[in-house]
Amino acid sequence: MVQELVGAIVALFCVALVYTGMAARVIKQYERGVLFRLGRVAGDVRPPGFTMIIPFVDRLAKVNMQIVTLPIPAQEGITRDNVTVRVDAVVYFRVVDATSALVKVEDYKFAVSQMAQTSLRSIIGKSDLDDLLSNREKLNQGLELMIDSPAVGWGIQVDRVEIKDVSLPDTMKRSMARQAEADRERRARIINADAELQASKKLAEAAQQMSGTPAALQLRLLQTVMAVSAEKNSTLVLPIPVELLHFLERGNRGDAPADDARPERDREPRQKPDRSPTEIAPREFTSNGDRAPGPDVNGAPAPDLEIGHQTLAPNPGGGPRPD
Repeated sequence: MVQELVGAIVALFCVALVYTGMAARVIKQYERGVLFRLGRVAGDVRPPGFTMIIPFVDRLAKVNMQIVTLPIPAQEGITRDNVTVRVDAVVYFRVVDATSALVKVEDYKFAVSQMAQTSLRSIIGKSDLDDLLSNREKLNQGLELMIDSPAVGWGIQVDRVEIKDVSLPDTMKRSMARQAEADRERRARIINADAELQASKKLAEAAQQMSGTPAALQLRLLQTVMAVSAEKNSTLVLPIPVELLHFLERGNRGDAPADDARPERDREPRQKPDRSPTEIAPREFTSNGDRAPGPDVNGAPAPDLEIGHQTLAPNPGGGPRPD
């Protein structure tokens, strides 16, 4: 009798031990437990720690309440200014209502992933290329709002959305590189022009200051010669004062005739007197400087003159020549 009682107690203890092992559950600190009894949600969400359920009747589902990092695959789209880009991002979210995350959506991680991809493609189509490259903070806020709106009903809160990378075509990269290079060259030219302007103003002030004291110009010339000769150069450049060149130029102008000191190119050409074709040369000389027909100094008859193909004999009388 005693042995049967001891055996019953041991059997009951074993059954209780097995039942306790099947009914006991441990929920971690970052988890929450949702109890389903015969397929329906029973009671509130179980807090972290040790809890008991009814075996074969209850089912305890644990939900992770940590922040989940979900990468969004790269999405290819066309921006508002017709540029093809590939954009990838990352979403940080966490579950705030464990019951809604299990009851209202089948797989909340997959649902958030699909919603993030759709919202990213929509953001790409509504934005310009410059906004994707430089104004990402505003796009991140818009993307977060688009994802968080439907996720609130699923018991999920989106903490942050970040655009990681924007991939551009090679042709667009080369165009942007040329644009940046041209902009830097423009700024460099503006800076050089500004430096030249400031230097010219300072040089003008220095020249105005030296014009009152010619000795200062001579001292500056000597300083320049000393600076050049101190470097052991084989060639010495000796500048000539401009005043000396002006003096030599005035001396050269003084050697010209007094009647007309203007340069030869500025002088007016002298006009020769017009002579009528009917004007007769003097009797003694012809137009070429030879003596006219007539007796020689010694009384000898002058030689005949050949005009064209005719030979004219001398006319001692000086009267009209017969034909």
